[in-house]
Amino acid sequence: MATNEAAGGTAAAEVVSAATRPKRVRTGCLTCRERHLKCDEGLPECQNCRKSSRACKRGVRLNFIDTQVKNPPITPPTQEWDIAFQDESREIASEYRGGLGRYAALSQEAEDPPETKDEALYQFSSGVMNTPTLAPQQLPSLQQSLPAENIEAYPAVPQRRPDNSRDQHVHSADNTDSTFTSQSLPPPPMSNYDSTKQTLTPPSEDRGPLDSPEELLFMQVFVEEVGLWMDSLDPYKHFSRLLPFGSLREPMLLNAFLACGARHLSLVNPAYHEDKALHYYDDATTRLLEALQNPNRDTVICATTAVILNVYEIMSERPLQRMNHIAGARALIKECRWTAKSSGVGAACFWINVGMELLSCIRFNWQVAWDPDLWGVDMDFSREIEYGREEGWTYRLMYIVAKIANFRSSAPRQAENTQHAEQVRLQNRFNDWNRLKDWIDSWNNASPRTLRPMGYLYPHQTSSKSAFPEVWLIKRTTIVARLFYHTGMCLLAQTHPVLSTSTPEMHDLQQSHAHDLCGIVAHNKDRGVASTAIRSLAIAAECLVSRREQEEVLEIFDRIQKETGWRTGFLHKELKEKWGWNNEEQYRQQQHQNMSAPMLPLHNFQYQTSNLPPAPPPPSLKAGPRQGIINPILRSADFSAPMHPYQSHYVAPLHLPPQPHYSHY
Repeated sequence: MATNEAAGGTAAAEVVSAATRPKRVRTGCLTCRERHLKCDEGLPECQNCRKSSRACKRGVRLNFIDTQVKNPPITPPTQEWDIAFQDESREIASEYRGGLGRYAALSQEAEDPPETKDEALYQFSSGVMNTPTLAPQQLPSLQQSLPAENIEAYPAVPQRRPDNSRDQHVHSADNTDSTFTSQSLPPPPMSNYDSTKQTLTPPSEDRGPLDSPEELLFMQVFVEEVGLWMDSLDPYKHFSRLLPFGSLREPMLLNAFLACGARHLSLVNPAYHEDKALHYYDDATTRLLEALQNPNRDTVICATTAVILNVYEIMSERPLQRMNHIAGARALIKECRWTAKSSGVGAACFWINVGMELLSCIRFNWQVAWDPDLWGVDMDFSREIEYGREEGWTYRLMYIVAKIANFRSSAPRQAENTQHAEQVRLQNRFNDWNRLKDWIDSWNNASPRTLRPMGYLYPHQTSSKSAFPEVWLIKRTTIVARLFYHTGMCLLAQTHPVLSTSTPEMHDLQQSHAHDLCGIVAHNKDRGVASTAIRSLAIAAECLVSRREQEEVLEIFDRIQKETGWRTGFLHKELKEKWGWNNEEQYRQQQHQNMSAPMLPLHNFQYQTSNLPPAPPPPSLKAGPRQGIINPILRSADFSAPMHPYQSHYVAPLHLPPQPHYSHY
């Protein structure tokens, strides 16, 4: 009896204990769960977090359970619509660490994926991306039409410098843009990007500050080096000041930034390799191609990401062999209806894209694919632009230089069939040349004083021992504008339809602007103008006749490569061939003859040689620029074209940004 009473008392106590025991909370905040406290589930903040002044973090705890449904419900078929059940749980679970491991391996009898999905087209290896060939680019024919040395027009990995004190990320003691050196850089970790432990940030996650040392380093390099020259034409500095913050909630954009930063670091520091840059590049490309299949995508984010990935491709060793986004970026810019009249991130993307194409057209003697008349540039010089905003005047000059590039590229190589037709053609081209010359002169006369040199010293006035004048320009935009101005004048002197470059008028015009351009680059320490400086300096260097000047130009190219990583070695070979340095025996004979020749007046400079003898091009070289074509890479960069970019992935969006488009961030 006593035993039964004791047992009954124990059972009653257990019932009371179970009734008074706090129930497990399923929807409490994550902060209380981490502190192992019971949450009262209060909203917007629970009582525990309010008392302890902690952030009441809410979230969803997902449990991945492999559930098999053998007899799904049957929906009666209709004539209007069809229903099919598709299991995407494994794809969703793969975005979370350890989520895919909760599922059993698929059996061999699993149903094959639908053939309409092109998932295999954007799967990447750890090395080069395996993307579909973009039909509008016609890469094989382009590479066959250009010599190999002309294709390698972009940066390569520079050689390690023996001076360890200079082997750092801060390239010059006079430049204070970079805030870190190679001594503060962590050693490059050895990682395998094929590892299954690598996890991707969920696309919709609003993450906080970068907490990975590697990501932080690559983003710093982008902001302080790559974004520096990308914002050279943007007064609001979107790529270096605004867009990096937007990338914290856009993994596609973030990986594009990290790819460019890692690529630049591999160019200036041999201790870093391109495999990390390729990892971020492939990941950003995968996300971009997936987004292009979503008609509800954010077209602004897609276009901006494509522009940054295009910059990465330009920084690659062989850009014409890796141009998955060069035409796609242009097509997405047109889809967003961004022009010179746009503002915000639209204007930033438009001008960096147009500027890169213009430099390439100057390099390869191509016509600009996007007709400058369709840019929407305000060419009324009488209309005032806000004081201190030199970018507007720079945009006008780029329009003029694009017109000059098209004029240069369209130069005929053969005479007309009749003498009358030839005279008519020459007269038309002569009128076009005069119109372009008057246009660029009017720009120079009407531009504000802030777009002109603050200081100008002739070579004999300086202690730098440079053969070029010291031209001091203050703002980065002013430097870019003057480089384009002198480049345009040199191109006009080379393309006069009647007068050759050996005539006194064209020779003096060419030499004057070539020396001023070289003087700007020789004494400039701003790394943000390196990309424009390389193209402009190459045009001006072709005009030089003094051996001392030619040697100094080659030294300038070497300095730019060491400081910025931009490829300049190919220019050594091209310029030496144009200068006739390949025939050193001929040069020594000319030097011996010129040392004994009498000095002639300055106005006969084109027919004489100084004590630093010239090296004229050998007779076998062609005079004048090569016959150009419309930019073959961007000729069909429009989604309205039959063979548009991203053929296997592009789906027309349902919503487009308004026109004109204002700042997205």
